[in-house]
Formats: sequence, structure tokens, C-alpha cells
Amino acid sequence: MNFEIKIELPSELLAALRAAPNEFVSQMRMAAAIKWYELGKISQSKASEIAGVSRQSFLSALNDYGVTPFQETGEELLGEYTHE
Repeated sequence: MNFEIKIELPSELLAALRAAPNEFVSQMRMAAAIKWYELGKISQSKASEIAGVSRQSFLSALNDYGVTPFQETGEELLGEYTHE
């Protein structure tokens, strides 16, 4: 099931971002998906679905935004490794 959200923003925002309305919506979806993924709230698969792109494209976008594709911290990974 899909739903629609209406957000009212100043028209100057699109000009400031140099984006057409549909491009702005795509950027918002991607930014939200990346942030939710970064916070560990959703998986890569769900994030790519929210962003409306392939998983490969989502992984590329993570790099563009400076977000690691790994949800575990180095300390968590080391902890798992040392407890085996």
C-alpha cells in the first residue's frame, strides 16, 4: 500500500537548491532513506526501496553522503571477533 504526503515549502527553496520539484522529491527521499539507514532504523534493502533506487545505487549514494554501508561499529565487530 502506498500513501501520499503533502509538504508545503517556500518556492525559493527549489531555486536555492537549483532543483525541479520532482528532483527535489527524489533528493528528499534519498536523504531520508540514508539518515534512517545510518541510524540503524532500516535495512539497505528497505532504504533503497524508500529512495526509489536499486540497492547498488543506494550504496553509491551512501558514499556520496559520507555514510558507511556497514551498520556495525568497529568496536562491535571487534567485540564479536574476540568473543569467538
